[in-house]
Amino acid sequence: MKTRTVVGLVIVALILFAAYVYFQATTHGSRGATATSVSQHRVGGDRLYPPLQNSGAADVRVKQENIYQTICVSGYTATVRPSVKFTNQMKRDRMIEYDLPGNLSDYELDHVIPLELGGCPDCAANLWMEPWSPPGAYEKDRVENYLHREVCAGQMSLIEAQTIIAQDWYAVYRQLGAKRQ
Repeated sequence: MKTRTVVGLVIVALILFAAYVYFQATTHGSRGATATSVSQHRVGGDRLYPPLQNSGAADVRVKQENIYQTICVSGYTATVRPSVKFTNQMKRDRMIEYDLPGNLSDYELDHVIPLELGGCPDCAANLWMEPWSPPGAYEKDRVENYLHREVCAGQMSLIEAQTIIAQDWYAVYRQLGAKRQ
């Protein structure tokens, strides 16, 4: 009887582990970035990036094969953007969680992987409080727009753009330099 119980517990543990691995793969996309590899290669200070527990999550419904039916369609982000009620509550929660100084208006609730690059609209791992003060939300938006154009023009894969934006958007911003968009 004890053997059956132990075997049953082992099977349950394996199922839970498999579910955990699947969850990690689907909520974090297949970026393959670890906390160490992300932080070691970033340009700029830590304030430019979300905490590692909020390192980005892809929307499992958006894939390279359907970008021309999803993210490359004008107005797509409006169809998936979370409600104001949801985002306002998340902003209040994040201010407390991160112990951030200032007011809610000092920050944008940002999608680490933006909606226009197939980011998960309401996954906690994809939402963080990005400062408006430079370099911040405005500068990252410039990178988001650039990467979106590259993906939709077929110059870059979706997963490559998601990796770049989640790992080191500021390096791309610096590379864009004074180029006009």
